[in-house]
Amino acid sequence: MPLARAWSVALFGVDGVAVEIEADIGGGRPRTQIVGLPDASLNEAKERVRAAVRNSQRAWPEELVTLALSPAALPKGGSGYDVALACAVLVAAGLEPAERLDKTVLMGELALDGRIRTVRGVLPGLLAARKAQLRRAIVPVQALPEAALVTGLEVFGAEHLTEVLHWLRGESEALRRPEPHSAPPQTEAPDLVDVVGQPEARWALEVAAAGGHHLLMTGPPGTGKTMLAQRLPGLLPSLTLDQALEVTAIHSIAGILAPESPLVAFPPFIAPHHTCSVPALVGGGVGLARPGAISHSHNGVLLLDEACEFAPDRLEALRTALEEGEIRLARRDGVVRYPARFQLVLATNPCPCAPPREFDCTCTPHAKRRYTARLSGPLLDRVDLRVRMRPITALSRADGVVPESTAVVRKRVAHARARAAERWKKHGWLTNAQAPGPILRREYGLPRNATALLDHGLDVGAVTARGADRCLRVSWTLADLAEVEQPTADHVAAALEFRDRRVA
Repeated sequence: MPLARAWSVALFGVDGVAVEIEADIGGGRPRTQIVGLPDASLNEAKERVRAAVRNSQRAWPEELVTLALSPAALPKGGSGYDVALACAVLVAAGLEPAERLDKTVLMGELALDGRIRTVRGVLPGLLAARKAQLRRAIVPVQALPEAALVTGLEVFGAEHLTEVLHWLRGESEALRRPEPHSAPPQTEAPDLVDVVGQPEARWALEVAAAGGHHLLMTGPPGTGKTMLAQRLPGLLPSLTLDQALEVTAIHSIAGILAPESPLVAFPPFIAPHHTCSVPALVGGGVGLARPGAISHSHNGVLLLDEACEFAPDRLEALRTALEEGEIRLARRDGVVRYPARFQLVLATNPCPCAPPREFDCTCTPHAKRRYTARLSGPLLDRVDLRVRMRPITALSRADGVVPESTAVVRKRVAHARARAAERWKKHGWLTNAQAPGPILRREYGLPRNATALLDHGLDVGAVTARGADRCLRVSWTLADLAEVEQPTADHVAAALEFRDRRVA
């Protein structure tokens, strides 16, 4: 019998590779074998596919069935190949025509009765298929809204294997087409007007939003640290289409997309518990690593509440991602890369007992140092803004002043970000936090009188070279908020004060 070919996709992180599935029937005793480095779940597909074919009123060949997945040297796993395997076998057996199978990628897991179940990674898989010059895609009907986000492919949805087989026979109406794309629903972010007091922290939050800077808030419990962090995404602009597709691809691989509105159009907000493991935070797993919380928050905000309660190895695992904007994870089956360009917000109490007033603290100096030392120097050196929270002294607004709302602050943030994007557009950066130190010093150097205080901090060892670069980035953000051409000495001093009041 002739060979039959079908197409599916293997995922390596957010990158995909088109996989050609060849089916050959005959040449040995009756059995089914899969070659091409399948994992255990893919090897089990033989039994799922055979039962699904039989329960779809088709006969499974009573001969040797060999299924080869190419490229053969790449490890392959998961249940997303089931539909492609079934179609390849039936075409090789002469039970279905082969014409429509050419240039068509098939994704989906088969139930024993032939139903097609959804799988993770449909969006990045179809992006890889489009790159491989495939023209059509058949996906589970539940994943059809997600698949419709990919342009340049003719996308169909199927609920049962028999629908795919009828389509192979020329019945175009057997498969479903995606609904017209609608704008994602607006996400209602909490409003800044709800936060009582804390003028310094509110200003630091605005600066963080305008420049894409990392933020540390330290203060007694109940002063609004978590409330402020939850309001940061509301100050950020909506994601561009490219950013939204990046985030959606990661969430698709993680299996956390909303089926009714798969496109993630707004900055994600992720707040893992302090007991989470290192793989849960940065990514991990057996075989090929899966994304963790830092990748789920790509182009958004990662809040580590009660930061000093996190184990030190969890916090130190963030350092490379904070610098490079991505995480590379090496596991048994290879190295995968996940984007991880997020804004880090750390919120912590000043000591273990954390009384409402500092003078009521019962901790020993050693206990305080041990508690705060969990935030290591190298990690804090990567945090641009550090602010102390004030204890709340009154809940009523005796002076009648109403705090600014999120909408008012967002306008200032948008104007500052527009100035920064115009400045860095030839380099392709969107925020001041993305500008490297060498470019800031070489192409956008400030007069010596503006950086005198920063030079003094370097001279006495109060600021590292990395810290000085981050001060320059914050000073440019402060200048953008003030709508001036370049930072002055006051902006540099304010940026330095955000890091260490003693130096400023």
